[in-house]
Amino acid sequence: MHSVMHPSIFALALWGGLHAAVSPVRSATISGHVYVDRNGNGRYDVGERGLHGVAVSNQDQVVVSDVHGAYQLSGPGSTGVLFVSVPSGYASRGAFYRTIDSSASNRGPVDFAMAPMPARQTVTFIHASDTHISDASLPRTKRLRALIDSIQPAFVIISGDLVRDALRVGEAEATGYYELFQREMALIGSPVWTIPGNHEAFGIERDKSGVKADHRLYGRVMYRHYRGPDYYSFNAGGVHFVGLNSVDIDDTRYYGHVDSAQLAWLERDLAVVPRTMPVVTFNHIPFFSSMESVHGLSEAPPAPSIITIGGKAQFRHTVSNASEVLSKLKNHPYPLALAGHVHVRERLRFEGTTTRFEQSAAIVAPTATAGVRFTSGITVYRITGGRIDDGRFVPLGLAEK
Repeated sequence: MHSVMHPSIFALALWGGLHAAVSPVRSATISGHVYVDRNGNGRYDVGERGLHGVAVSNQDQVVVSDVHGAYQLSGPGSTGVLFVSVPSGYASRGAFYRTIDSSASNRGPVDFAMAPMPARQTVTFIHASDTHISDASLPRTKRLRALIDSIQPAFVIISGDLVRDALRVGEAEATGYYELFQREMALIGSPVWTIPGNHEAFGIERDKSGVKADHRLYGRVMYRHYRGPDYYSFNAGGVHFVGLNSVDIDDTRYYGHVDSAQLAWLERDLAVVPRTMPVVTFNHIPFFSSMESVHGLSEAPPAPSIITIGGKAQFRHTVSNASEVLSKLKNHPYPLALAGHVHVRERLRFEGTTTRFEQSAAIVAPTATAGVRFTSGITVYRITGGRIDDGRFVPLGLAEK
């Protein structure tokens, strides 16, 4: 959530980012407490109240804390990342996740400190996307920060393509962009939740990046090193928010797809959420979008409209297995699906469903295509009584070149 934490590198390089095929790391049980950090020291002290019913996950298993706030998992899972699904009415004191060294034999408890938030009748949040941060685009990210400081939302979601490029460049350039993003996010007063976009997949275009597939930060690992879990959940305003990594990797190519590991995790995550609690998803490549029609079919590199995976042609810039994802959500109210990638504020509503599919405009620049100019900006949403309004678009307010 907060961007100030720089967890140590965990040495689990995943071929092409396809961690679904990696067997879970075998290690000792992980246990700890989710608790109210009354004295603010970040340590679980005698007498501090545990929080009951809070989900903790290793991106595979999902367990719920008991009446004392205690939880227990069988290990760190295949990604080495452990996170708490922050409950409504609380903020994580420090990072909401931990990276776990699976080889450590003397690991102590892994505790998650929570701080109560002031009660609010209405919770405001901002959806932004596609910062593509670099020195050249930095003024636009700083303008985003100014808008956040002015609006003072309860939290901010940035739905991917955080950095200018990690796909096609070497480690030094990619980490430079990530570290710049980290520094800028650390200056934002509101909690910032992110998920990866295609530009966060480090080195996968190996003919351009010169990066080998066994590099310790290859694919999804660099994102996890800097930002923690690439899929997770949290709660705010009586709504359950689920961040998904909708950028899958096929050797040297990315495409829109939610892998089987996430689908299995999503089912477990939702199983501990009350059936009446609304769910909002956010991911980078959208489930559905009209922008492919606006842009027109492209067969040119580096990212043509159609990709063939396992002998089957499919659209690259929408989630090819969206129906599988949506089927996991059918037993919950699902008012809103947020995404980025298309660089346009897009709102789709379909007869027969209550879900709104909405994409954010890009922070990095306005978009012009098919004779139409689309403004750069953010969307501000308000949650009241568990209901989410239609959102208000706020232009970035910089000169649009």
